[in-house]
Amino acid sequence: MRVDVITKEYPPNVYGGAGVHVVELVKALRQGVEVQVRAFGEVDPEPDTTGYPDLPQLDQANATLRTLGVDVSMAQDVAGADVVHSHTWYANAAGQLAQMLHGVPHVLTAHSLEPLRPWKAEQLGGGYRVSSWIERQAYETADRVIAVSDGMRRDILRSYPSIDESKVQVVYNGIDLEGWKRVDDAELVRSLGVDPDRPSVVFVGRITRQKGLPYLLRAAKLLPADVQLVLCAGAPDTPEIMAEVTGLVRELQEERTGVVWIDTVLPRHQLSAVLSAATTFVCPSVYEPLGIVNLEAMACGVPVVGSDTGGIPEVVADGLTGRIVPLDQVQDGTGTPVDPDRFVADLAATLTEVVSDPALARLMGRAGRMRAEEEFSWARIAEQTLGIYEGLLN
Repeated sequence: MRVDVITKEYPPNVYGGAGVHVVELVKALRQGVEVQVRAFGEVDPEPDTTGYPDLPQLDQANATLRTLGVDVSMAQDVAGADVVHSHTWYANAAGQLAQMLHGVPHVLTAHSLEPLRPWKAEQLGGGYRVSSWIERQAYETADRVIAVSDGMRRDILRSYPSIDESKVQVVYNGIDLEGWKRVDDAELVRSLGVDPDRPSVVFVGRITRQKGLPYLLRAAKLLPADVQLVLCAGAPDTPEIMAEVTGLVRELQEERTGVVWIDTVLPRHQLSAVLSAATTFVCPSVYEPLGIVNLEAMACGVPVVGSDTGGIPEVVADGLTGRIVPLDQVQDGTGTPVDPDRFVADLAATLTEVVSDPALARLMGRAGRMRAEEEFSWARIAEQTLGIYEGLLN
């Protein structure tokens, strides 16, 4: 069997959970089948891996049209594959075109949904309408749609009700359990501006509406005075969200000590050390199909406080590996809390509860590592994905 994996992100250009997913899935799949990777832009030298630059004719075009240009180039080269597997809307058009052109089954993995990210219109303008059209067409015609959580599966069927429910299957994201593990290095943590002797709440994520960072910054005002807030946050979607976050961080720093903002992407070893020194990790997202960052924290033995949305409650066992914060959301696709003040207060209260009992936090952290090992290994995820491919070919 030959599987062609179509992706926007691949080393050295990995900046989000979808990219991490593709890298680890490909590595695990290659233990049993031939995998050709076709990725946007330049890629690191690797067998059976091809990078596709933007078409020079579209150099000045809208970003979504440049994406389509790359998709066309990729689709042509899929000839000879048994299955084509696309990831994110960027690559979905290539998968659908290959499906039609070569008569090959198209599997796509849903890492996010355009209808549930309306704030992307701030970033993409008219391109958001194009990306939404690409996604809809691909989902409605794909032979199988893989959802990374049950919550994501429900979102897919709600967003695209014409899809046959039987073709939407759940395969969780996984975690590299060797790469992500505890790193106890107090001096390294101090060199990054974090005091390992103080309790800390750590956030890791891009500065985007879906991550809920402004709510966390408001909640941080209500935390005990000795608690540090460590933000590993960068890559803002828009100047507007960056300005909002910057203003809230400065305001918080004027009121309390221990507000540390690391705006560069830390190497895994350093980030693991920061996570391992944390009393708790926090994921205040208003939209999160699964949340690989939560698995990374759990693999480092850290409890997770996460909002009750998307796949977070499927990863975080409330009261066992962390805590789930109630979140009643407006049903308009934005994920906005019905009562933002209540969400902020509940988030602050739950974080305070966890950081105030470090012994219990350590127990939940150990339980989180065990859960990651049992439920989210990449070998298991690859086996389930391979089963989907085989079901289409038999």
